[in-house]
Amino acid sequence: MTSDSSFLLIGKLASTANTTKDTVRHYDELGLLKSRKRQAGSRLYTEFHSECVERIELIKSAQAIGFTLTEIKDSLNDYYDGQLDIDSQLNLTQQKLTQIRKQQATISLMIEMLTERIEVLERMKADSGYKLDIEICKKKTPVQP
Repeated sequence: MTSDSSFLLIGKLASTANTTKDTVRHYDELGLLKSRKRQAGSRLYTEFHSECVERIELIKSAQAIGFTLTEIKDSLNDYYDGQLDIDSQLNLTQQKLTQIRKQQATISLMIEMLTERIEVLERMKADSGYKLDIEICKKKTPVQP
């Protein structure tokens, strides 16, 4: 079985990119990777272009800063096709930063509320006569972004 050396089978791609075969399959199904089908006897193999190692690294980096696979797809393909619109990318990245800041504010409020709850529970544990003021809790309920 001969193969073009610029193409990798799924196992080799997964190990080279430090990921799993399932992740490679998922990315391929979503159109994030460049692959081709090759018949070898009665089996059909999927081969992946060697550039997919770099693509997977870029996907993982983008996911790490909050982008979804759907958001990544168009940008990634545009980048490799030489059609990346910098203004569009700047706008998308600014929107993502705004979204993450809202999430950060919500998380900060949740931390504050959990900390207060721990304090109240510790007071209740120490003093069996202590009563929780439910109105205080209602005023700080986090709002979903």
